[in-house]
Amino acid sequence: MAIKTLVIIPAYNEAATIEEVVRGAIAYADVSVTDDASKDETPNILKKLQKEFGSRLHVIRHEKNTHIPKGIQDGMKYAVEKKYDWVITMDAGLSHDASYLKDFIQFPNCDLVIGSRTSTVNVPLYRKFISWLAAKVMNYCLSNSIFDLFGNNLRDCTSGYRRYSKPMFETIATYPLESVAFDFHMEALSIVSKNNGKIKELPIQYVFSNSSFNSKVLKLAIQFAKKLLLRKWKLIPAHQ
Repeated sequence: MAIKTLVIIPAYNEAATIEEVVRGAIAYADVSVTDDASKDETPNILKKLQKEFGSRLHVIRHEKNTHIPKGIQDGMKYAVEKKYDWVITMDAGLSHDASYLKDFIQFPNCDLVIGSRTSTVNVPLYRKFISWLAAKVMNYCLSNSIFDLFGNNLRDCTSGYRRYSKPMFETIATYPLESVAFDFHMEALSIVSKNNGKIKELPIQYVFSNSSFNSKVLKLAIQFAKKLLLRKWKLIPAHQ
């Protein structure tokens, strides 16, 4: 029996790229786009594409901007409802090459496959350093012991190009998320780890494009990492 895969794409004001991204993704799997209250032509472009692709393209419209966590979570709820086997998340910009979807789909069975950004194009040095540091912190936070500094030794803990197994996206779909922005990718990883999920990495090339990453988003990520550290050291209660 063929494995049913759904590609989830959260989008906010992505008129310049959304059509190319959807066309690239739908060549490999069904697609669900969460239009997160876009104010540009994104909704009209998606309507046009829906007429072309029919049921293979699902669109969720948010009337109020909720950012990445709710956008992906709503896509996962749809995946649960339609009984998909795997969910793959990717950006609405052109940072993630859709041709890697074939590799994600063919990757051996596990709970989470992270598209590890081993090759990058036009990524500023400060972004590389932040990603490197985030990986070090997350590996420690998710390790089994306060003395285990390396944990799973994952290279990339914040990449948003990922494949989730059915048990994991079913869990995340109804999870009371704390994250509000890009820190979702850290929280989702922590949820998979907490549920003893098997985590692997797939090397990909990442192309830096217009990014909504800013000082506020960085602050949120630091705050979430701090929570994980304090919980690991049992200084604050575990998240329910």
